[in-house]
Amino acid sequence: MSASKDVAVLGVGMHPWGKWGRPFVEYGVHAARAALADAGVDWRDVDLIVGGETVRNGYGGYVAGATFAQALGWNGAKVATSYAACATGAQALDTARARILAGMSEVALVVGADTTPKGFLAPNAGERWDDPDWLRFRLLGMTNPAYFAMYARRRMDLYGATSEDFARVKVKNARHGLENPNARYRKEVSVDDVLTSAVVSDPLHLLDICATSDGAAAVLVASTEYAARHGIDRPVRVNAVSTVTPTFPNTVLDMPNLSTDSSLVVGEPERTFKESIGHAAYEEAGIDPADVSLAEVYDLSTALELDWMEDLQLCGRGEAEALLRAGETTIGGRIPVNPSGGLACFGEAVPAQALAQVCEVTWQLRGQAAGRQVEGARVGITANQGLFGHGSSVILSR
Repeated sequence: MSASKDVAVLGVGMHPWGKWGRPFVEYGVHAARAALADAGVDWRDVDLIVGGETVRNGYGGYVAGATFAQALGWNGAKVATSYAACATGAQALDTARARILAGMSEVALVVGADTTPKGFLAPNAGERWDDPDWLRFRLLGMTNPAYFAMYARRRMDLYGATSEDFARVKVKNARHGLENPNARYRKEVSVDDVLTSAVVSDPLHLLDICATSDGAAAVLVASTEYAARHGIDRPVRVNAVSTVTPTFPNTVLDMPNLSTDSSLVVGEPERTFKESIGHAAYEEAGIDPADVSLAEVYDLSTALELDWMEDLQLCGRGEAEALLRAGETTIGGRIPVNPSGGLACFGEAVPAQALAQVCEVTWQLRGQAAGRQVEGARVGITANQGLFGHGSSVILSR
């Protein structure tokens, strides 16, 4: 891919994850100011702000771009707001990238922030019989961990994964997150700790499943020409942002759907939805999976991390457990996965998490991930999946 299709990452910033009980705007402003300071760019120079939206944060959340713009101080910038469930941050980043590549913007600030309730993420209140997210709760009581457990059981049946394998993912990610100042959970755990924690949805235990968290992340992107003019001659670059939708028929159970499509008349697509997310990113970036130095993936559960390794072609089908057991997915291994600690250490802050992954990959590519650095990192990939056919993968390089 030519440089003209890349955008430069000038700055990244985060608000630490936790349960702080504060308005989401405070978190977003903190992250935005950190990204601006990291870049050495004045807020008044930003000509576009894109906010990641979440319905939980009321009217301010629905118009997150303008909400953050006002909180930072109206500067006349253009504004946009994006929503794509758990892929929101990447979709917001793609909106900024598209405007920059179209020549409609030079410097764009992308911000996502969330304040989450205690317990499971549930749909909005009210009777909504045409909403599949609401229906799965009303008809079956299907909370997210129930889906995670079905995916885990499928992995056990297909590839011989064990509860111990899932626990090893948590042990690895907990160790990765120990030195991450933005992580909510910074404590080592053992396989036994995981296996003796409460069963939430068999075969998954409490420590197999990520929490819901407050947090924020921000990314400042610009044209490569702007970066060069400001003396940044070797920035981290966004090479691709994949936001593809599924291809009919969808023959693997997907949240929040309660059934799959038949492939009797139309054969199964070449790739599953999750496989297509990473494939589109590789195609756009012109980068081979073998070139990837590290991956930040959507580990809602420990078992899902193993799925993503294969979906992103970091290993073959059924090979993820072997890599995990051999230590190849830990820092120092062949392909470190979730060196930040992942959602296992952060928890979900929905509009922010895809941007948090971009922040982590940026720090890794710059060599600034103190205590968790992947040595010699040159290419990083992220992956997220959201409700209603949303998915995202971002490839960055330096």
